[in-house]
Amino acid sequence: MTGTMGSFGASDGCKIVYELHGKRASTRRVVLVHSLAMDHAYWRPVAERLVRAGACAVALDCRGHGVSDKPGGPYAMDRFADDLSDLQDHLGWDKAVVGGSSMGGSVTLAFAARHLPRVAGLALIDTTAWYGEDAPKAWAGRAAAAIDKGLASLIDFQLTRWFGDAFKEAHPEVVKACVDTFLKNDVPAYAATCNMLGGFDLRAALPSLKVPARVAVGEEDYATPPAMAQALHQGIAGSTYLLLPKARHLTPLERPDEVASEIVALLKTVHG
Repeated sequence: MTGTMGSFGASDGCKIVYELHGKRASTRRVVLVHSLAMDHAYWRPVAERLVRAGACAVALDCRGHGVSDKPGGPYAMDRFADDLSDLQDHLGWDKAVVGGSSMGGSVTLAFAARHLPRVAGLALIDTTAWYGEDAPKAWAGRAAAAIDKGLASLIDFQLTRWFGDAFKEAHPEVVKACVDTFLKNDVPAYAATCNMLGGFDLRAALPSLKVPARVAVGEEDYATPPAMAQALHQGIAGSTYLLLPKARHLTPLERPDEVASEIVALLKTVHG
């Protein structure tokens, strides 16, 4: 399901593009933030299910991704977070449930830390507040590989992480769409985003995120493994935790029913 495309200028002038699903006037509002090197289309299977539940869902292309502007680096997570606030201003929304997957979940956490009054609830999917002790080196290595060898050199690495083997075999069209999106990325912007993630650490802010929150992760996710999701769950008081059996890292595509159900549950908590 495709929605209505739109764009706006962020507060620093960067053009941000988004796709809106459902009726903009709905009070059941959801903002969705994609994984690294993906774009707004990443969330279409989930958004379709949210619209059926009466929600309006907007999925943006983060700066440096998709058809949004790709300013030069370095990139800052706080700026990515402020883009979500600017998006809500553009839409005329005071607050929304915010859901993010992988990198998008980290952006979502940063947004909540900086703009908590604008957060009705958090859906944290296959994500983390900290990528670990070796993160700066590991992410810098991935950035360097993209620059030195090209994005195609990373495809095999990505495919092992993105989806379970059974899903890859059953849904080659989804796999191809992700590969195509990945390869379209601007290499300098990709590298700048990798380096941003390497320095990300929001663990200290988790106790302050006093909003309804649901954490979900694929059982076989080894990009942001269940232990990282459990740390989020333990750090955010009152959050729930869901382990998705046999799923890997991109569960909004691999398991859209369960991911959408988590977001619908948040909407019910907020709106009844």
